[in-house]
Amino acid sequence: MFTGLVEGRGTIREIRSDGTAVRLVVEAPAELDGRVEGDLLCQLGDSVAINGCCLTVVEVDGNCWAFEAGAETLSKTNLGKLAEGDPVNLERPLPAGGRLGGHFVQGHVDGVGTVESVQRDGEWVTMWFRVPAELGRQMVTKGSVTIDGVSLTLVDVEPERFSVALIPHTLDVTTLGVRQPGDAVNIETDILGKYVLKFMEAANGQ
Repeated sequence: MFTGLVEGRGTIREIRSDGTAVRLVVEAPAELDGRVEGDLLCQLGDSVAINGCCLTVVEVDGNCWAFEAGAETLSKTNLGKLAEGDPVNLERPLPAGGRLGGHFVQGHVDGVGTVESVQRDGEWVTMWFRVPAELGRQMVTKGSVTIDGVSLTLVDVEPERFSVALIPHTLDVTTLGVRQPGDAVNIETDILGKYVLKFMEAANGQ
């Protein structure tokens, strides 16, 4: 379980194809090294959200972590579009008793959206995203959404698109600050919305 509060931007150092799967090596940023003395930053078998997609650490070499993404993950996320040198958002799981500053994020990406427009107002940005209709149905104004692993509040919601307001800090510390129209982003809708929609469909005999 994650919160959608990105801990830092990593960098893709290696991408290696293995049949229909891909091995990703990510270099974690120095600011992520805020561990308690004696507690390793990352260990073999740990879960880490990369652009909001939960993957398992299969190798650790200092601050470089290796992950494997299969065909299903690559088809449902933007990880298959990454290139060496690309920045990615990183978040380690929420520890038991930790502070929940964003919202409950599973790291299970629901689909890929597209940046439709970037509207600047001084240091602030309003960003619109185009999404499949089935994802739009799970969103409500003032609800929560996860974009590339970043927990955000929905501003306007339409059947196949939505907007969010991004503060300067979010733009500085996440990949959303470099996103441009046409870029693919990972979308995870709020788990509560999914259950409510499923309940309503069952109640209506759908």
